[in-house]
Amino acid sequence: MTRVIGLVSAGLLTVAVMLPATAHAAPQAASPAIAPTQTTQQAAPAAPKFTFSGDIALWTVAIKPDKTADFERIMARLRDALLKSEDPQRHRQAEGWKVMRLEKPLADGNIAYVHVINPVVPGADYTVMQALYEAFPDERQALYDTYRGAFAQNLSLASGSVVLDLSKAPQSTASTTTR
Repeated sequence: MTRVIGLVSAGLLTVAVMLPATAHAAPQAASPAIAPTQTTQQAAPAAPKFTFSGDIALWTVAIKPDKTADFERIMARLRDALLKSEDPQRHRQAEGWKVMRLEKPLADGNIAYVHVINPVVPGADYTVMQALYEAFPDERQALYDTYRGAFAQNLSLASGSVVLDLSKAPQSTASTTTR
């Protein structure tokens, strides 16, 4: 299993470090990302997409305890961005993306939020800031500053395929039982 860790390019704070190539290991603590300035926008190469494999993804992040309202406002803006997009893929992302706040703080006092993505939209870019920048280009810096100020670190990422749906009866096999 290979891990790719490094700084995400120009303003893509969603994953302040590159998440593992597979979802079996937790990402490292967040590193500062480059703020989305006019200079970096023009000079930066195309940023890597943040995609998931499998049917379902669970992505957990830590948010500073005094900044949870800011984070939740950014998530509300993300919802607005996805729903207002003319790209049907963005609408499908919104349909399957929920954000859950854990009831108890983490040991360090930060608050964990879990992005529950079911179903994953194959090939879709789940970079939070990219979706926000597409929808609200005039608010880039303010959105970045608010999200960066709230974000503590990526905690974990798990994605995979459903092996058993407990809500459905088992499929019958072709074999028959004789008496």
